[in-house]
Amino acid sequence: MSIKDMLLALCVVVIWGVNFVVIKVGLHGMPPLLLGALRFILVVFPAIFFVPRPKIPLKGIVIYGLTISFAQFAFLFCAINLGMPSGIASVVLQSQVFFSVLLGALILGEKIKRSQVIGILMAAVGMLVLAKGGMTGSLTDIPLIALLFTLAAGFSWACGNITNRSIMQNAGKTSIMSLVVWSALVPILPFLLCSWLFEGQAAIENSVLNIGIPTVLALFYIAFLSTHVGYGLWGSLLTRYETWRVTPFALLVPVVGLTSGALILGERISTLQIYGLLLIMLGLLVNVFGGKLMAKRTRCPAIEKE
Repeated sequence: MSIKDMLLALCVVVIWGVNFVVIKVGLHGMPPLLLGALRFILVVFPAIFFVPRPKIPLKGIVIYGLTISFAQFAFLFCAINLGMPSGIASVVLQSQVFFSVLLGALILGEKIKRSQVIGILMAAVGMLVLAKGGMTGSLTDIPLIALLFTLAAGFSWACGNITNRSIMQNAGKTSIMSLVVWSALVPILPFLLCSWLFEGQAAIENSVLNIGIPTVLALFYIAFLSTHVGYGLWGSLLTRYETWRVTPFALLVPVVGLTSGALILGERISTLQIYGLLLIMLGLLVNVFGGKLMAKRTRCPAIEKE
């Protein structure tokens, strides 16, 4: 990979990592479900007039939109609104990697490698430690419901990943941007309906009529910079390089998320939570690179004693 493309990948990592902080800023002036609705309206319009419809069945677009777009961001936005620190959310959301492995085995019949089992167990212990660290009565407490909602967001992302794999197996190559833009049509109505039911008409009217500049900037960031620019650059890299060269960069997103949360929002993390986060990140590394390392080790010829 060229230096220029490595810098582009790092640029995407920074955009996606800071995205969690921006979401929290946007939630200061708008309820989460309404923020989700407006985010996807801006993702769709006017891009849908310039991006061709993906050549895949409507059913696939709807399922993908309901899982990776509606469910994931509904749970994530609500979790952050309920008190989940943005930096920790960026790490816990990566549970999608492990959920994807398990769902791939259950639904697509994919084999689970030993390194993936080890990674899942390490991450599971990390989640337990993280939850325990948020029940100490300190200022760094994480509400259990917020942690569960973030895990639900990771599970929803994994469901979207499985849907995407199924689509690609049956339809061949599909542009990431065309799938992102057209599937973004799906969550708009569910977000608006849920906002009206759970947040109320008064909250919607008050948020829209009194919308502030920070919320507007946050919406443009998560809709245009994080979605259009981020996915556009990422998709471009995936078309020019093998997946294994590009995807490891995504492991840096939680690092940027934690750093930006601490620097911009002053989020603090307890010692126990740090141990939990390290276990989760270590589990991710084992899941991504463990299989390759084990394969290299078995391929290496044994050194015979002379």
